Amino acid sequence: MKHIIILGDGMADEPIEALGGKTPMQYAHTPYMDKLAELGVTGRLKTVADGFHPGSEVANMAVLGYDLPKVYEGRGVLEAASIGVTLQPGEMAMRCNLICIEGEILKNHSSGHISTEEADELIKYLNEKLGSDRVKFHTGVSYRHLLVIKGGDKRLDCTPPHDVPLHPFRPLLVKPEVPEAEETAALLNNLILKSQEILMEHPVNKKRIAEGKDPANSIWPWSPGYRPAMQTMKEMYSFNQGAVISAVDLIRGIGVYAGLEVIHVEGATGLYDTNYEGKAQAALDALKTKDFVYLHIEASDEAGHEGDVQLKVKTIENLDNRAVRIIYEELQKWNEPVGIAILPDHPTPCAIRTHTNSPVPFLIYKPGQTPDSVTRFDEFSVMNGKYGILEKDEFIKEFLKD
Repeated sequence: MKHIIILGDGMADEPIEALGGKTPMQYAHTPYMDKLAELGVTGRLKTVADGFHPGSEVANMAVLGYDLPKVYEGRGVLEAASIGVTLQPGEMAMRCNLICIEGEILKNHSSGHISTEEADELIKYLNEKLGSDRVKFHTGVSYRHLLVIKGGDKRLDCTPPHDVPLHPFRPLLVKPEVPEAEETAALLNNLILKSQEILMEHPVNKKRIAEGKDPANSIWPWSPGYRPAMQTMKEMYSFNQGAVISAVDLIRGIGVYAGLEVIHVEGATGLYDTNYEGKAQAALDALKTKDFVYLHIEASDEAGHEGDVQLKVKTIENLDNRAVRIIYEELQKWNEPVGIAILPDHPTPCAIRTHTNSPVPFLIYKPGQTPDSVTRFDEFSVMNGKYGILEKDEFIKEFLKD
């Protein structure tokens, strides 16, 4: 049997008064996810290991069964792998957002979802002005980029910028966790403040301001780490070939270390305008030659970070109609059975606009299995599912079991 995981990043939420006390998953029209829940078995998954921040890198690695205390090295190293940057011994990688600062306030984590083309100009400019033999900036996608520092000490207290929209930024600057990391923290904070001096006057930002858009007027480095020692999924679970499909660098980076082929899809943006149909078709094409596909769709998470309830509902309905429907209906024509799992990685509640560590709902559908009593797929219905709450590698082992 082949297997596909369809992951709606940040899809889970909490009851919202504007939706009549329902969550976006409960409120959305999702006939295909509901059908798979009715035909399958359900439960909840603890995706954030004790002591870990509920970041997408933590949660997605947990979905794939990785033991976080043993292998976690932060988000930066995963994004380095995604964009082809090979870390050398002694090099520390960090996610480096281009953010918008307004006065003393961190207005948003994405510079108004700046385009990759605009961001590339700014990253090259940062390298020219602030880069050195020790400090290098690398272009990623949209607002998500990479900072590599030789000899950096990763024992730092860094705040993810998407956790603190509309907060003063200075109290959130990098802090050393041990005295040995003071030099690295000072270096990073100096880079942040210098970036603010030089980016505001760049033509890209002047043009964005003239067009009424948020400027990318500061860097924000966070999630430091070194090259991780991860087994591939083939080594862990004994399938032959797998693939990952995502518009997000950190998910592609997880795929690289997991030994999955990274498949790029034209028009995949990581936002609500992403090419759902193209990603669904790419997943089906990959399943023809591979045993396992991890299809990651980011849109609901971004809607949650924006606090846009109606947009989040729409992204969940798009996932159902423009991805799950296409995949399910096509697989019904295949002679070879394919297992389907659907779940978020973590909640991103619109009310607080950031991730939480609550367990997430999941469904597992395998042709011919005996279903449980659940007939809808949402955060509360699955509490009556077969599995209760799973953790660590229990979900992925159950799903990959033929």
